[in-house]
Amino acid sequence: MQFSTAEGEHRYADIVRVAGRTIIGLDFDGTLSPIVDDPGRAHIHPDAAEVLVDLAPQVAAIAVITGRPARQALDLGGLEEVGDAIQAVGKELFLFGQYGNERWSSRHRRIVGPRPPRGLATFERDLPRTLRIAGAADAFVEDKGLAVAVHTRRLPDPQASFERLLPPLRALAERHGMVIEPGRNVIEVRSPGAHKGMVVEKLAAELDAQGFLFAGDDLGDLEAFEAVADLAKQGVAALRVCSASQEQSALLPLADIVVRGPAGVVALLRQLRLDIQQAASSY
Repeated sequence: MQFSTAEGEHRYADIVRVAGRTIIGLDFDGTLSPIVDDPGRAHIHPDAAEVLVDLAPQVAAIAVITGRPARQALDLGGLEEVGDAIQAVGKELFLFGQYGNERWSSRHRRIVGPRPPRGLATFERDLPRTLRIAGAADAFVEDKGLAVAVHTRRLPDPQASFERLLPPLRALAERHGMVIEPGRNVIEVRSPGAHKGMVVEKLAAELDAQGFLFAGDDLGDLEAFEAVADLAKQGVAALRVCSASQEQSALLPLADIVVRGPAGVVALLRQLRLDIQQAASSY
């Protein structure tokens, strides 16, 4: 791992100090799971499950906060099994899907979420024409139930297609009362209101957290980074981790620690567990 500033090193030490009251928050794609061309084939890093289970007894809770539908993230990540193992050691795994619109936990075992937003069906009706006009008719459209994601990764020039699609999709979303969430060669359209920052705020309050570590990789995690910064102003130990890639660097200036992709995130969490154990043994 690489500390962005000396302050980041101090913040890491603060997280170690209050580990038992700290929430570990993690994005899914690009953070726990490598980015892949087919979203349905994304799986968490092979060492992630073991590391999360090993870390769980040392912290207050672990939360996966993702734009994916909760059921999809549970299945692709094998997170129900991870949750069983974490629950067995007296801790809880939370999963928030669709930017916090859906909630699942290893204790309650069912997904709670709202109905699809009103404008989603009419947006989907008009979407094919917008894609054709933008020269991106072959873009992969993922129906998430509560949102729609338009992926440009499979197109001949993914980044140019992404930039070309962004303005017309934003305009179309606004006409139907929706908002957009740009990511790595993907533009997600969803209802306004929920975002990852709200999840950070609510979960920290719910568990009376004294520390919050959040790791993310792209613009969809920006609100979570901002919420963690707000917690720091309230006296909560706060640490922002950027899972960096060549494709996305928006979070780099805001991060306390920079790691390289999911492998770097897993290594950081493994080191965190060791540092927490070492600190406890020195008391």
